[in-house]
Amino acid sequence: MNRTAGYPFFLQEWGHHAWDTAPENRINLNDVKIAGDKALARLDHGFFRVRFDRLTRAEVDYVRAMAALGRGPYKVNDVALNLGKEPNALGPRRASIIRKGMIYSPSYGDIDFTVPLFDDFLRRTRP
Repeated sequence: MNRTAGYPFFLQEWGHHAWDTAPENRINLNDVKIAGDKALARLDHGFFRVRFDRLTRAEVDYVRAMAALGRGPYKVNDVALNLGKEPNALGPRRASIIRKGMIYSPSYGDIDFTVPLFDDFLRRTRP
């Protein structure tokens, strides 16, 4: 559950790969561990990549700055500080990423990714 963040589609991916990995009709812990690497690779090359490819270069910089802060939600001011910009100057960029469904504002002054583990994807593939 921790590796999938409880996200239903991710649970399905893990289950699919665990079932395919299991040599018999029973899944054991080792099968699940092996499946985790396969599931992440498939998510990285499909699910996450499709979303990432929708972003402009400036938007990529913004979401990478978010991910660099660790787990969200993130303070808008902290992301701006990480980018060396004023928060107000980043408003249009942030709004564009929100419109694309990549991030949202759970409360005033905070932002977070709409899909769990996207921050991990960015740290893993875009250091």
